[in-house]
Amino acid sequence: MSNRKLTNILVTGGCGFIGSNFINYLFGKSATGSAEFKDSGFTGKLVNVDSLTYAGNPENLEEVAKEFGGKRYFFEKVDITDRSQIERIFKQYEIDTVIHFAAESHVDRSILGPEAFVKTNILGTYTLLDVARNYWNVSLDSPREDVLFHHISTDEVYGSLGATGYFTENTPYAPRSPYSASKASSDHLVMSYFHTFGLPITLSNCTNNYGPYQFPEKLIPLMVLNMKEKKSLPVYGEGKNIRDWIYVEDHNRAVWQIVNSGKIGEKYNIGGENEWQNIELLNKLIEITAEQTNQNVESLKALITHVKDRPGHDARYAIDCSKIKAELGWERKMTFEQGLSMTVKWYLSNEKWIENIKNGEYLKWVDKNYGGRL
Repeated sequence: MSNRKLTNILVTGGCGFIGSNFINYLFGKSATGSAEFKDSGFTGKLVNVDSLTYAGNPENLEEVAKEFGGKRYFFEKVDITDRSQIERIFKQYEIDTVIHFAAESHVDRSILGPEAFVKTNILGTYTLLDVARNYWNVSLDSPREDVLFHHISTDEVYGSLGATGYFTENTPYAPRSPYSASKASSDHLVMSYFHTFGLPITLSNCTNNYGPYQFPEKLIPLMVLNMKEKKSLPVYGEGKNIRDWIYVEDHNRAVWQIVNSGKIGEKYNIGGENEWQNIELLNKLIEITAEQTNQNVESLKALITHVKDRPGHDARYAIDCSKIKAELGWERKMTFEQGLSMTVKWYLSNEKWIENIKNGEYLKWVDKNYGGRL
């Protein structure tokens, strides 16, 4: 039985794709409306810290803010590398749990400009860890079990797989892009604070997420929206690279189970057990989008354009998630066919959300509604 408080939770990057879905899940505002994604059991207070870089969209949490803002939900527009502000937030809200989603996460952008990834993913994680250690006053000689720092990471830290095999929690790290290297570094920092300072941590490495609220630069929303507008569908190389896909709310249920009952000092892999070649995934998306938009499948397939492969493009990711299933009883609820169909429908049905991203209105939402802070 866990002794964790879970009463004053700090979520970093809560306006991003996965983070906003997580907060919506905790407050019963699941995008799916399905019962298994609504009843989290969370009754405490939550502080969402997000610097609102280009991919942070506070509109994703409009319902939560309207119903719980100022009572159980609080927003702070703060950079996680700003130590004085992070220290203030810990003290002001008496933080007892950190769930760290905030990260620069787009591989292509990390190739074009690695510095932002080093700053946010490494320095930002260090700042949070060190503030938590000092505020909670933990050490190897004075351990605590009532507080927790949970770090969300990626399977990309493990590198690339061949045609067979799976990443396990014991797979050696072998990052191949500036993004995955920065996440690998943050993972090592988290584990070092556990072993050196006794900071109570858990860590999870997840495969590719898909679902509502994902920024339109990512594969699935990009392809759906390009099909809607009859634009080209760019595919790296031959499109043979394989990824494992998981519905974002299944991932967030796993995170919540780890936060509630995961063993301190342990890491857990979270996977969808659902491998697809990129070109196969695109063809499936074409079928679903054609049906939902009354377009011709072959005319959409004609939009596929093969482009030069990106540097360091990992061949295959696949996760062995038997540990979290066996130890914590987690299992995914959403089938890929169902989740993909719901996701396509969501992007086609939320034109205002898309338009606000294209014209930049989403970045003005907090200032317009709350003067930068709630």
